[in-house]
Amino acid sequence: MTKLLEKPYPPADDDCCGGGSCCPCVWDHYYAELQKWRIQQDEIKSQVES
Repeated sequence: MTKLLEKPYPPADDDCCGGGSCCPCVWDHYYAELQKWRIQQDEIKSQVES
């Protein structure tokens, strides 16, 4: 069984410097984790429906 991922929370307002020079930005990390979570949710949904 695959470990269920918790839905990530967006970074707090003061987590991002807003300078655009950080690599990776906290928002990059958030969106990557959110993508993983959404993919897992879609897989679970398709398993339940079949």
